[in-house]
Parts: sequence; C-alpha cells; structure tokens
Amino acid sequence: MHDFGEYIAGVDEAGRGALAGPVVAGACLIPCPLFRRRRSVPRWSPYQRIPKDRDCLIADSKQLSPEERDVAFSWITIHCPFGVGVVPASFIEEHGILAANNRAMQIAVEELQKKQLITRLLIDGRDHFQFSLPHQSIIRGDSIEPSIAAASIVAKVTRDRIMIDLNNLYPSYGFEKHKGYGSADHIENIRVHGPCAIHRLSFLGRILQTALC
Repeated sequence: MHDFGEYIAGVDEAGRGALAGPVVAGACLIPCPLFRRRRSVPRWSPYQRIPKDRDCLIADSKQLSPEERDVAFSWITIHCPFGVGVVPASFIEEHGILAANNRAMQIAVEELQKKQLITRLLIDGRDHFQFSLPHQSIIRGDSIEPSIAAASIVAKVTRDRIMIDLNNLYPSYGFEKHKGYGSADHIENIRVHGPCAIHRLSFLGRILQTALC
C-alpha cells in the first residue's frame, strides 16, 4: 500500500522454530484498499461485502485455517507484488537461525523489488535486521499490519508446500502433517530413524541425546 509517495511492504518469515526444513520469508505490498472484518482477531478482506462463494481473509497466517490460507495465497499472488526467500537447513546449521532469517528476508525483498518500487519495509517481530531500505520492526506485526499478514501467508503457504514435497523424499518423518515442527510424532520418528538431511541438528540436541541413552 502506498501513501503520499510511499510504497510500503510487509515482511515476515515461517519455519523459524521448526526442527527440519528451510526458513522461508515473504515480502508483500498490497496495492488496493482492504476492509476490516469484525472478528475476535484482526482480519482484513479485499471485499467490502462477503462473497456468496468464499471470502478472502488476510490475517496472521497462524490465525487462518489451511483452506483460508490457500484462498488468501491465491488472491495475494494474483493481485499483489510479492517476493519469496528460501534458506535451507544447511545454511541454518552453518550460520544460525537469525542469520538465516535475515538472508531469507533479504532474498524476499530483492525479489519483490524486481517487480515493484518499494520505499519502506515493515518487519514482523523485535529483531533488528539489516536492509538497505528504511524499515521498522513491529512486535506482532502480522496482527497489526495487513501487509505483514499477507507476507506471513506467502511465507507459510510456500513453506508448507515445500515440506509436503520433501515428504516424498523422506517419507519416514510425516513432514506433510507437521511441516517439520516438533510434534510428538515427529520427535518419535527422529528417535526411531535418526535425523535426515533436512533436519537442523543444532535444534535436536536433547532429542538425539535421549535417543542414544
């Protein structure tokens, strides 16, 4: 969205706390007005009136169902300039999760800038990342700024689809269900089968120690 000559994009990531798989960032600019939905948690929609077939909700991706995220992702990718950054587990192991987050966000912003002039960034969270553009970190930004919420949807849906594809390569871990996060089933599968190539070994210290006892 742009005001008084500003083109402001939101940036958010998905997969920071996962035990396996990449961290993925989204960057998004919303070029049209959104309308606030009267819900217990902040949600916006490109439609002033709820369509008869299906509404499109822009919100913190964690507050949406998988079906709602897919609808929003489809709308965003058709109507909004966006960028995606994907950083693999190997980079996380070598450089740490904060550096991986920063790299994924940098890639996402660079991809967005190829499509759209951007003059300022709104970043979800409290971390102080480095960008060449003016930027501001906002705690719980994906619940406050619709552009950050849209970026969170882009990141989450993209990462979920990557993890579903990776399940075909590593079918013993159930990645299509938990997307690499530390569910009880995932942890048990790690104990039974050991970690695979996309696990973040630095995140698995206690789990691996338990498996070896």
